[in-house]
Amino acid sequence: MTREESPTKRGGFAAVGHGIDRMRDWWENAKVWQRYLIYIALVVGALILPAPAIGTFMSPGSDWTTVLVYPIGTYILLAVGLNVVVGQAGLLDLGFVAFFAIGGYSVAYYGTQFGWNYWATVAFGIILAAVSGVILGAPTLRLRGDYLAIVTLGFGEIVRITANNTDEIGGARGIPGIPHPPPIFGTKFLIDPAPYYYLIVAAIVLVIIFSVRLQKSRVGRAWAAIREDEDAAELMGVPTFKFKLLAFAIGAMIGGLAGGIYAGKAVFIDPNTFPFILSATILAAVVLGGSGNLPGVILGAFLIGWLPERFRDFADYRILIFGGVLVLMMALRPEGLLPSRRRKAELHEGTGGMGTMGAEVPGPDTDVSTTEAAK
Repeated sequence: MTREESPTKRGGFAAVGHGIDRMRDWWENAKVWQRYLIYIALVVGALILPAPAIGTFMSPGSDWTTVLVYPIGTYILLAVGLNVVVGQAGLLDLGFVAFFAIGGYSVAYYGTQFGWNYWATVAFGIILAAVSGVILGAPTLRLRGDYLAIVTLGFGEIVRITANNTDEIGGARGIPGIPHPPPIFGTKFLIDPAPYYYLIVAAIVLVIIFSVRLQKSRVGRAWAAIREDEDAAELMGVPTFKFKLLAFAIGAMIGGLAGGIYAGKAVFIDPNTFPFILSATILAAVVLGGSGNLPGVILGAFLIGWLPERFRDFADYRILIFGGVLVLMMALRPEGLLPSRRRKAELHEGTGGMGTMGAEVPGPDTDVSTTEAAK
C-alpha cells in the first residue's frame, strides 16, 4: 500500500478519518462570521440538549439531564483542564483526579463545618487546587515521561488515602449534607438536575474561552515549544520549568472547579468518589478526542461519558465492548478523532502524541530503518 492511495481504498474507517480531517481543515480556514455561526449553533444545541425527546434516544435507561451533569458535563470540564497539561504542555498527568477531589472536599468541608457561602468555597477550592498543583509540580516537574506519570499517579493516591484516613474531613464515611448552590436569578438548585446542567455548561464555556486565549498567547506558544522539544525550547531561552509549573497550576484550577460543582450537586462525597480510574478515564477522553485540540477533547469526553450510559442494557458487557472500541480506535487512528494538524504531525514523526512521553516510539509514518540507523 502506498501513501498515494485514496482513503476509501484503505477501508471505511480511514475514509471517515479523512472526512474528519477535511472538516478540521475547513474550520482552520473558516471566516470569522462562519465560526461565530457555528459557536451560536453549538450554544443553542447545548441549551436544548436536555429536551425529553433527545433523552429518549440518548439515555433510555437513565435520566438524561442527570447524565448530562455527571458524567458527561463533569468529564468535559475535567478533560478541558487535563488538556492544558497533556495536550498543550505535553506533560503526562495520571493523578488529575486529586485536584477534582480537592475542589470537592473544599466545598463539602467548609460548607458543612463553617457554613461558608457556596461560591466562596468553590473559589477557595480552586485556589487550594492551584496551590496543590504548584506543590506537586515544584519538586517533580524536572522529571519527564513515565517518571513524571508515576509521581503524579502517586500524588492522586496520596490525596485519596489521606482523605480516607482523616476523620476531620469525614474519613471513610465521607461528608454528607453538602449545601446546594444559592439561587441564581430566582432559579433554585435542589433536586432538579437542569439548573446544574446549565451551571456546568456556563463553566465549560468560560473555561474554553480561557483555554483558547491561553493557547493563542505567549504562554501557549511556550507550551507548544516545550511539548515538541523541551531541550530545544530551553536553549532558545524559554523558561521551561516556570511554564510547566503554570500548566500544572491552571489544569489544577479547572479540576478544582469541576470538583466544587460536582460536590454541590452530589450532596455527599467520600474517598471512593475519586478513584485512580477516573484519572485514566479523563486521559482516555483527551487522547481519544485528539490531544491538544479542544473540539476533539470535548467530543472525546462526551463519548467516554455517554456511550457506557447509552448501552447500559448490555450490563457488564458494555464496559468490555467500550474497551474494545477504544483499543480499535487507538490502533486505527492513534492521533484521535479530531486532532490538530500540529499534534497529528508530531505523532507521525514519532513523538507519540504526548510531547516527550513516548518520543522513542516510532509513529505510524516513521521509517523504522532510518530511525535505527540514526541510533
